[in-house]
Amino acid sequence: MRTTPATWTEADAWLAVLQQRGHLHHVVTGPDGTRVVQHGRRSDPWTLHHPVLALDFVEDLVREIRRREAEAGR
Repeated sequence: MRTTPATWTEADAWLAVLQQRGHLHHVVTGPDGTRVVQHGRRSDPWTLHHPVLALDFVEDLVREIRRREAEAGR
């Protein structure tokens, strides 16, 4: 359980690592402070309006990555 609120700094760090490791194609900060992310070149962009939503997105993506890696290892 979290004891501190989610921040954009934390979410940006996660998004940057996921992009560097090739799990996200594109991450950009919008003019209104939102983050727009794309999984791949041809995928639809997702707009994350709040750091909590961004961390939920990261959690889902990490869970999917782990699932794929477990299936590939079988």
